[in-house]
Amino acid sequence: MSVTHDLPTPARALAIAAHPDDVEFGCGGTLAKWAAAGCEISHLVCTDGSKGSWDPADDPAVLVASRQLEQRAASVALGGTGSVVFLGWRDGELESGLRQRAEVCHWIRRLRPDVVLGHDPWKRYRLHPDHRHAGFLAVEGIVAARDPHFFPEQAEAPHRPSHLLLWEADEADHVEDVAAGLDAKVAALLEHRSQYRTTMDIDDPSSTEQVERFRDKIRRRAADAGAGEGVGPAELFKLISNL
Repeated sequence: MSVTHDLPTPARALAIAAHPDDVEFGCGGTLAKWAAAGCEISHLVCTDGSKGSWDPADDPAVLVASRQLEQRAASVALGGTGSVVFLGWRDGELESGLRQRAEVCHWIRRLRPDVVLGHDPWKRYRLHPDHRHAGFLAVEGIVAARDPHFFPEQAEAPHRPSHLLLWEADEADHVEDVAAGLDAKVAALLEHRSQYRTTMDIDDPSSTEQVERFRDKIRRRAADAGAGEGVGPAELFKLISNL
C-alpha cells in the first residue's frame, strides 16, 4: 500500500469528533503543527460529553459545562484561532441521521475548511457507537456540503474540502510528522481535567509521576506510529481526496 506524507498546510482545518478530547487524541499533533504554520483550526464536537465520568454522583449538567470549558482551553493549547462548536447531542445517543447530517453540513459550509478530520467510521470492532456515528457524519456531511441540492434552505454556499483525514483507521495510508506539534498535543489533552481518571489513568492530578506517565504514553504512541514509516513522532490517517 502506498503511503503519503505531510499534506501542505491548509488555510483552514475542521476536526469533527464525537466527544470533547477525541480531537486531541486523534489529530492534536497535526492540528498544532498546522496552527503554528498559520492554519485556522476549528473543532466541531457532536455530543455534550455528559456521560464522561465514572462517578454516579456527578451532575451531568455540571460535567457538560466543564467539558466545554476544557475543550475551548484545549483548542487554545493547540494554537486554535477558529471556532469551537458543540452540537449538543446527548452523549452515548448520537445518531447519523438527516438532522445531524444537516448540522454538520451547515458548519462545513460556514467554516469552509480545506481539510476535514474525523473518526474512521469503518474501524473494525469499534465499541463506542458515538465514534462510529460521528465518523459517518463527517463523511456524509462533506457529501452534503459540496452539492447545492442538499439542504438548499441553508444560507451558506456549498463548499467542497480538498481532503478528508480519518484517524483510528485500520488501514492508514497517510502519515503526518507531528514532532513540531507533540508538546502542544499533550498540553491540550491535559486541559481535559474531567477525563484524567476515565481516559488518562491519572487518579491524582497533583501527582507529577502520574501526569508524566501519561505524557510518556502519548509520546510513545506517536513514536511507534512514526517508526513504522521511517519518520519521527507521527499521527496516522486514512486519506481521502478528490472529494
